[in-house]
Parts: sequence; C-alpha cells; structure tokens
Amino acid sequence: MDPIIVEQLGRAHPLARHLDDFLTDLANAGASSHTRRAYRGDLLRFAAHHDGEIGALTATPIRAYLAELAELSPASRKRKRAAVASFTKWAVRHDLLQANPMDRIDTVKVPKTLPRPASAADVAKVLAAICTRRPRKDLPLDRLRDRVLFETAYVCGARASEVCGLYVEDLDLRLDDEHVRIHGKGGSVRTVLLDDRGYVALLKLYLVRTGYTAGPLFRASINGAGGPLSYDAAHHRWQRYCADADVEIDIHQLRHAHATELINVGVTIEAVRRRLGHASTETTQLYALLDDKVADAEIRAARRRRDQMGR
Repeated sequence: MDPIIVEQLGRAHPLARHLDDFLTDLANAGASSHTRRAYRGDLLRFAAHHDGEIGALTATPIRAYLAELAELSPASRKRKRAAVASFTKWAVRHDLLQANPMDRIDTVKVPKTLPRPASAADVAKVLAAICTRRPRKDLPLDRLRDRVLFETAYVCGARASEVCGLYVEDLDLRLDDEHVRIHGKGGSVRTVLLDDRGYVALLKLYLVRTGYTAGPLFRASINGAGGPLSYDAAHHRWQRYCADADVEIDIHQLRHAHATELINVGVTIEAVRRRLGHASTETTQLYALLDDKVADAEIRAARRRRDQMGR
C-alpha cells in the first residue's frame, strides 16, 4: 500500500509512519476499502492533535480530537472514535504503546432508531427512471449495469458496498436454484437466494451483453476494462436517478425496504438476519418493531374512521 499518510502529514510527523503501517495491516487483514478510506481520513484529522512520539500518546489529545467532533451525530462520533481506538489497540499490540489511552475515554452511546425503509412504489419509480422507456435489450450498457446493480441491492437486501464488490464467480445461476455469494463485514460470507425471476432474467441479459465470464460484476468502465465500480460512483449515480424520478431515497434504504417487506409477509427474524448478514438478531429485530409501527398506524386510522362514523 502506498504511504498515503506520510505523504499528507510529512515524514517529519512522528505518527505518520505508524499510521501507514496500521492501514497496511488493516488492508492485509481484509478490511474493506470503504473502512480503510474512512479510517485514513479520521486518523489524519486526529494526528493534528498529537505531535509527539507514539509512545507518549495519552488520553489528552484524544479528548481534544473528540471534543472537536461535538457537533456531529453520535453515530459519526462513535465511528471516528473507533478509528482511533483501533489504531491505539494496534500500537499496544506492536509494543509501541505501554498502555492504551482509550481505556480512559468513555464510549459514545448511539440511540437506537428505527430504520427508514423506502416504499416499494418509490423504489420502482427510481428503477424505472434508469431504464427510461427503451426495451432492456436496447439499453445503453452503463444504464443496464446500473439497473442490475441497484436491483441486486434491493432484491438481496445487500449493502451497496457489498454489491459493488461482487465478482462473476460469486454467482451460481443453475436453473431454479440461483444464488449469489456476498462478502460482508469482517470477512463474513453469506449465500443469498435469487428468488425474483424477473431480476434473474435481467441479470442473465446483463451477463450476455457484457460477455463477462470472470472478474468484477459491475465495472467502472462500460467496455469492461476497468476495476469494480466504486461505492462513491454508485452512490452518485443513484442520487442522479432519484432526482430523475423526483423521489428521495438514500441508497441504504434499499436494504431496509427489502428487510421490511420480508418481515411484513411473515418471514422469521432469524431468516431475515441470515439474509442481511447481521451478526445478531438484535439488529434485525428493529425491522419487526418497524412493522409494529405500521400496524399501530393502521389501528389508529381505523379508530378515527370508527369515531367519525359514530358522530
């Protein structure tokens, strides 16, 4: 890995080389490019608060760094704290620090909020905006790629970053038993059933038109010569299609929409957990709570109708 931190902080900064070594080890351990990029930005900002040797790192500059983030959301502060905590833990493990200063720093508590799923009708509007009115066989290849990419995220309940990282080799398209192998957080791998016949047909059309038999499934260049399409590029394109459809949906809401639809039709929490790749059912349970909210809204509406009839 290129010494990006050294280039940006300068070789004279006492933390620069260690931060680059940490990010290299993170990459070798299989951390996603998205995680490494976020950690790199967080640690560059943190390094401005400590100009001494790594062995002299204390809780004081860490508190100063976290205080600088006070206006951010708890979730953002927790992630940025995690970047520093991961680095200091690595430093202790490599005998660069005698004690971990993060032991003196309180954790950031993030209030649990219900996920915000998009409605199926709104998702359909955006997907339709990608295809416009042309037959799918005549779609420009970049639009066909985008349609398959975003529909993959929707019908599989996958994270957009996971979909961008798919390879052709992850597909198993045996008739009536189609599956995809998705590489998730922390090196986890899950196999997801492709049970939407319309989607499977679109996926096969995409493979025929691209001629892909191996390598990245969604590539940065439409001639297939590039590497995997980046998350940032996918996010930008999704926002553009949402604007075309006059719909506001965050790309992550595709995953929420899929999970909520499964809960609403009676799929068990455990089955949804496995499909989404959650580490525990506690996270998945939020979708069941959301279903309760929907039920409560229906009950309130029915009561209002009853009260109006009784007047």
